[in-house]
Order: sequence, then C-alpha cells, then structure tokens
Amino acid sequence: MSKGPGGHEPDHGDHTHPEVSGADASVEGVLAVMREHGGRVTSSRRILLGALFATREHRTAEELTAAVQAQLPDVHPSTIYRNLDELERLGVVVHSHIGHGPATYHLAASAHGHLVCEVCGSTVDVADTMFSGLARQAKADHGFTIDPHHFAVPGRCANCG
Repeated sequence: MSKGPGGHEPDHGDHTHPEVSGADASVEGVLAVMREHGGRVTSSRRILLGALFATREHRTAEELTAAVQAQLPDVHPSTIYRNLDELERLGVVVHSHIGHGPATYHLAASAHGHLVCEVCGSTVDVADTMFSGLARQAKADHGFTIDPHHFAVPGRCANCG
C-alpha cells in the first residue's frame, strides 16, 4: 500500500470529520477546530491556512511550502506535510491527484470532482452531483463508498474530442 504525503498509510475509512463551514470557514475558525482537537496554533499553521484561504485553486504541497517559507524561511517542508495531514484528518482540506502531477490541496468546503483531458491536460472542476449515480450504484452493488475528490477522471475535453 502506498503512503501518503506525511509517510503515513492513507486513511480510507468511513469517518465523520468536523466540518468547517459557515462562520467557521476562516483561518480563525479552522484554528479553533484545531485547538478543540488538541492542536497548537503555530505561525506556520496560521500562514499555511492563510495560503489555502487566499485562493480557491488547487495548490501542491511544494507551492504551499513556498508560500509559508516566503514569510517563515526556516519552516521545513516536513512541517507543511504534517500540517496538511492534520488538516485533512480534521476534514479541513482534501487532496486530489489530477493527471500525472503531484497531489494538490484545497479546502474541503469547496471540494469537487475533477475531469482531466489526457491530450491537452486541461482540468474541469465538476460538482459532486456528477458522481452521485456512480456512488449510489457502487454502494448498492458492492457496499463501496467512493471518494470523487481524490482522483481525476481522465478523458478528452471538448476541444480535443
């Protein structure tokens, strides 16, 4: 089995994570959730969350590390990976594998599915509802719960037909 970005086995169980939404959908709201679960508020966590909230785009761990190191040059990349693991465990972020590149991260509150063109590499963000029929069928036929955020569905975009 492959290991996640922090060197841990990925957790694919059916768990309920605290949701960060509404009034909590802010850096301070997430930090409060982290405190409730025994986490410390550090400068690197605050800056990492700021980088995640600053854009709704997919960002790699390397891009997020660069954003944190621009303000705190001594933060080691392993610190960022551990923080991303913790944020994912708490249900704050999700990571996705889009195409052949590295995993990307974005806020769970804006989680969505992905279609990626195998010809030009373009990515289309799609609503989770696109996968609801597949999710129902997988559950009914196999007792399997799918995660439509984790991997992109490959194919061809309209331009590459």
